[in-house]
Amino acid sequence: MKIKDVTNHLEELAPLKYAEDFDNVGLLVGNYNTKVTGVLITLDALESVVDEAITKKCNLIVSFHPIIFSGLKKLNGNNYVERVVLKAIKNDIAIYAIHTALDNSCKGVSAKMTEVLGLTNTKVLIPKQGFIKKLTTYVPKKDAEKVRTELFKVGAGAIGNYNNCSFNMNGVGTYKGNENSDPVLGEKGELHKENETFISVIFEKHLESNLLDALIKAHPYEEVAYDIVTTDNTHQHIGMGMVGELPAAMTVQNFLPFLKEKFNLKCIRHSALLNKPIKKVAVLGGSGSFAIEAAKSSGADIYISADFKYHEFYKAENQLVLADIGHYESEQFTKNLLVDYLTKKFRNFAIVLSEKNTNPINYL
Repeated sequence: MKIKDVTNHLEELAPLKYAEDFDNVGLLVGNYNTKVTGVLITLDALESVVDEAITKKCNLIVSFHPIIFSGLKKLNGNNYVERVVLKAIKNDIAIYAIHTALDNSCKGVSAKMTEVLGLTNTKVLIPKQGFIKKLTTYVPKKDAEKVRTELFKVGAGAIGNYNNCSFNMNGVGTYKGNENSDPVLGEKGELHKENETFISVIFEKHLESNLLDALIKAHPYEEVAYDIVTTDNTHQHIGMGMVGELPAAMTVQNFLPFLKEKFNLKCIRHSALLNKPIKKVAVLGGSGSFAIEAAKSSGADIYISADFKYHEFYKAENQLVLADIGHYESEQFTKNLLVDYLTKKFRNFAIVLSEKNTNPINYL
């Protein structure tokens, strides 16, 4: 098995196109064609984690956070980033980062938080725009079913709980090939009219290259007419954060100790407690202050995330409780999520959960 085999499965869970523009995801160190001896899953690729990978004979580290976030101009070992990269290269260890690609997956970081809390009726807190595209093409009527089927096979036409969705309309297409053409139907140099089916399907943007490959292979024409546009629709299954409901409402005085126990927290920083029960809960792993307004708009009674600044706690405005549980703490179960996912894909292969606590913050 090669590194590419592992990353292909990871990208089914969290396509790299899901990642935010500022992020640095994918294979940061190593070669996709390298044979894998073992996979170590971690939140952060630190020197101690590379040492652990060496000890456990894992030559691929799958890290949630990217060790290389901005461009490296030198590799002298003068800081922890350079030292990690140098040690990884020296020991033939590859490093793959998944970060906001997994944040934006509906089965990712925030979804795992809702699972730990036992939330139901979950949905994405901030659905993404610009992730849905539309393909339109024109096919001879007799070939329409074949082309549609091939497009559906690579993921086109998936809308929420529905698959194989398309719009079709019959009409007449015209064309005239020049002297260099080799038309499948009609003769070059002559105007040809053909009964065609207009086919329109939507698809997630990361599928575009596969979709076009399938279209070109399945379409009978020498030159395939098609157009692709990006829609303004929000994708309800891609985006940051999740919101869901507790099985039964709890008082905030009971919910906070429950939260503390479930996430093994040493402390919770929170806004003023409100005299109303906690039923609807919004969560977002990592730095989540940007989603406070979205949490309020969702009708959540409490919003759980991390890295809130002093003045951001005022934004609760007595509409909900803001609970900052810590960056590492909010993402701590991501390792387990990835181990469980890859173990199901590779049942007879070493998928190892890192034993290193990479939290840079300590508490007294």
